[in-house]
Amino acid sequence: MSTTLVELPGATWRTVHRVVLPVDADADDLALYVDYDSAVSTPGAVGGGRPGDDADSLGAAPAAAGSGPSALAVRTEGRAENVRGRRGLVVDARTRVSFGTYFNAFPASYWRRWTTASAVRLRVELAAPGTVTVYRSNARGLRQRVSAATVAPGRPLVADLSLAAFGDGGWYWFDVAAGASDTALVSAEWQVAEEVPAPASTLSIAVTTYNRPDYCLELLRTLAAAEDVRAVLDHVYVMDQGTQLVADEPGFAEVAAALGDQLRIVRQGNLGGSGGFSRGMRETLRAGVSDHVLLLDDDIVLEPEGVLRALQFAQACRTPTVVGGHMFDMFDRSVMHSFGERIDKYRFFWGSVPGVYERHDLSAQNLRATPWMHKRVDVDYNGWWMCLIPVAVLREVGLSLPVFIKWDDAEFGLRAGEAGFPTVSLPGAAVWHVSWTDKDDGTDWQAYFHERNRLVAALLHSPYPRGGRIFRESVFTDVKHLISMQYSTEVLRLMALQDVLSGPEHLLATLPTRTAEVRQARKAYPDARTSTDVEAFPRAHQRKPPRKGKEPTSPNRYTLLPWAAAVVARHLTAPAPEALERPEKQVAAMDSTWWRLAHYDSAVVSTADGTAAAWYKRDPREFRRLLARSAEAHRQLWARWDELAAAYRGAMPRFTSPQAWDGVFEASTVPAPQAQPATGSAAGQDAGRAAGEAALSGAGEER
Repeated sequence: MSTTLVELPGATWRTVHRVVLPVDADADDLALYVDYDSAVSTPGAVGGGRPGDDADSLGAAPAAAGSGPSALAVRTEGRAENVRGRRGLVVDARTRVSFGTYFNAFPASYWRRWTTASAVRLRVELAAPGTVTVYRSNARGLRQRVSAATVAPGRPLVADLSLAAFGDGGWYWFDVAAGASDTALVSAEWQVAEEVPAPASTLSIAVTTYNRPDYCLELLRTLAAAEDVRAVLDHVYVMDQGTQLVADEPGFAEVAAALGDQLRIVRQGNLGGSGGFSRGMRETLRAGVSDHVLLLDDDIVLEPEGVLRALQFAQACRTPTVVGGHMFDMFDRSVMHSFGERIDKYRFFWGSVPGVYERHDLSAQNLRATPWMHKRVDVDYNGWWMCLIPVAVLREVGLSLPVFIKWDDAEFGLRAGEAGFPTVSLPGAAVWHVSWTDKDDGTDWQAYFHERNRLVAALLHSPYPRGGRIFRESVFTDVKHLISMQYSTEVLRLMALQDVLSGPEHLLATLPTRTAEVRQARKAYPDARTSTDVEAFPRAHQRKPPRKGKEPTSPNRYTLLPWAAAVVARHLTAPAPEALERPEKQVAAMDSTWWRLAHYDSAVVSTADGTAAAWYKRDPREFRRLLARSAEAHRQLWARWDELAAAYRGAMPRFTSPQAWDGVFEASTVPAPQAQPATGSAAGQDAGRAAGEAALSGAGEER
């Protein structure tokens, strides 16, 4: 049975988006694939602003909580037992299910905007009689019925649908309803019309790993079992930068044998995410067989169908396009954590695209009832948890900045965009990853990379004089850490400033060693010395009760300056002697804001993950010394901004070039006998074990 809503005589139809069900029929993420509820909206979107969006500004208010609802919707429990493999689903008698879900609705507006496709064909096959109803939405999220038909076995529904009206947003999807007897979806797929078929593309996958062999092996196991992905896969490059090797993990030999010659294990010193992914890019360029390289974090759960969708989409794009996947929360599987990222060029800070909410739970509020997800979201970059990059883009703009971690993905997106290569975060292509909600890497050893790499990226790409607001925010953030007794964090930020001021040559020169130096520099300060023992610190005792029984609150824009002056003056005076012998307060990580910590002479503060705590102590001498250093460094940054911007922009093509990276790789790669490609044989596993015994350059715990 066919429904023709668009005429395209002579067009070639190519399958680009198959309807799939969960790999393990896990009820926790079933709502992302099939929806048993009606499209009834709750009072507002389930979500909130990015935690810490404005954390770098003393005067910033806490992040907004989105349009959070007053109550969550009552949802129907998904019927995981009805899942029949990856393509099939039983629909019980007299029930209706919708495939207007994240993984199975068709993101029509993205195909309309970025590709050569002008129409889409829906093909649905049922095992028993049932009704298939096709819907579409517009950019405001309003649902519109397109057509309905009774489908019988052997007579699949074929509906040809125009993409013309999807300029600003909108999806297509379909529902299946059973009559007096059960029916079942056998298969369904979305195809796009092409007047001139695009040549078939292949990809290589680059995975950077550091001491997460269990996660990395599970990712390889997923790829080995994904036959459709394997059909378009040239190589999987695993850049193992750790001492706990994936080749030593139980079960590696079996996975390596399954992947065979497609698997390549590369051993090198820890060069961070930028060094690992640049190595994957470089190996892909050197092999010369792939059209794209897909960057994947090692600690993800992959939906293999998303790999195919990203590749099919990239193949159809009008111009070479970076195609990224979204990020769901690994530990809260139905929660969308990142749907679209941009750079606020005035602040030069990353965050969600305006109108997009983080922490949106699609099991509590389905796609059809979430209006903001129906407007097309255009992004500046995509995180490298999943990001497909055309080889043509690498040849034009180079590899990653040599920055170890932080801002490498954002800067690459900006650089590619300035060269005319857009980035698209494609709905229906996603991974599950540990979210950053319970992390605070802005105060640990990674604070160095946050400060340095943000400034470098701004020097390279900011369109505003002296970087817009970034200078003011950098000063405010220094003060914030100092009044919070986070002296180790401030020391690292000053190291970052000095490196920026030294010029661009430091990036490549310090890449293998700076992390170890940063970690060593933190050790001298009490706020960096943590303990997991809850009895490691004396019991807290507050000398004076809170004023009027209320905890400190954030100053507003009118009281900020006098408040800051008073607090800074207080931190220049000696602390109470008893506060250095006994902490005044035990502070949970979620409560350790700068406006609270500023009022204590000492406090025991929990780490963001809740596993340990550190005893912060006020030190007027260190406060004065670091404040003076910050003032001088920022004075130089202000005076030399234009000079530094010209230097970094002039040097960028050199230190992002494959040739520059080759020198770094040559110095850090484990000798050839330990870096042979994996073949799936016992010899490959033995080589991995031997590599694990080799000494590594560099240090660090995360990318």
